[in-house]
Amino acid sequence: MSMTAHPVQNEASARPAAAPGPDISEARRRRHPGRWVAALVVAVLLAQLVNMLVTNENFGWSVVAQWLTAESIMRGLGVTLLLTVIAMVIGIVLGVLLAVCRISGNPLLRSVAGGYIWFFRGTPTLVQLIFFYNLSALLPTISFGIPFGPEFITLNTNSIITPMLAAILGLGLNEGAYMAEIVRGGLLSVDSGQREAGAAIGMTNARIMRRIVLPQAMRFIVPPTGNQVISMVKATALVSVIALSDLLYTAQAIYNRTFETIPMLIVACIWYLIVTSILYVAQSFIERHYNRGSRHQTTGFLDFLKIRPRASLPAVMEGPTG
Repeated sequence: MSMTAHPVQNEASARPAAAPGPDISEARRRRHPGRWVAALVVAVLLAQLVNMLVTNENFGWSVVAQWLTAESIMRGLGVTLLLTVIAMVIGIVLGVLLAVCRISGNPLLRSVAGGYIWFFRGTPTLVQLIFFYNLSALLPTISFGIPFGPEFITLNTNSIITPMLAAILGLGLNEGAYMAEIVRGGLLSVDSGQREAGAAIGMTNARIMRRIVLPQAMRFIVPPTGNQVISMVKATALVSVIALSDLLYTAQAIYNRTFETIPMLIVACIWYLIVTSILYVAQSFIERHYNRGSRHQTTGFLDFLKIRPRASLPAVMEGPTG
């Protein structure tokens, strides 16, 4: 009796042969001569700019260093920051109220809020500042009392509308119109089904807004609000036309005496850049916080310094050897 031996195949011979990979032995990186030409042009222009900044004595860098931390400049900077904070608080509070009115079911509230936003967004901020500063020409006195009834207190408008109050009214009321549209866009970004779900379990409209809608809408409201804060810092320079001693007005008052116009404007620009850069960094962290879990990547303040790494060539998979 004879037994037949069956051949045993190993695993390597049992596996199917892999398809050969692409031949990249002759691959070369694509050249971009246009990029090198553009980089050379930009480098030459930057070199000329640096040379002008260093060699042109009209910049008056010694004068800039002398006045950069002067007491009067620091007081003007304090007025600028205070005005920014007050105007933004008024704008945010007013913007939330107007946004709620804009999406309410009451046609009168919608119309009034829409008219307010239309007017303040449609007229220049500078015109509004001058208007509030000259409000006494329209209303010589301001009275407080019962509407269409007796007046309890009557005040002189000139004694009330100071340059600071005119600036707060002009910037704050104007900012409220822009913040209303930002808040309204954030509220409308929340799916209506979530409001319906809250109503289905017996929640009131105010509770739905506070507990469901607003927490989700903040992701779309906070980042553009940061942009508005940065814009407000720069918009405060407009109040110099109504003789409010902010940063720019203080710099103007100094160069009107010393005739050093360019150095004092550079001092003002440096402080505006410092403040807005700090706010820009804070905005980057806030956006990163609210974009956690999002597929969209946010860019930070110093991301322009990063050099994008070159994409590596795909690795070639070698087929198994027997």
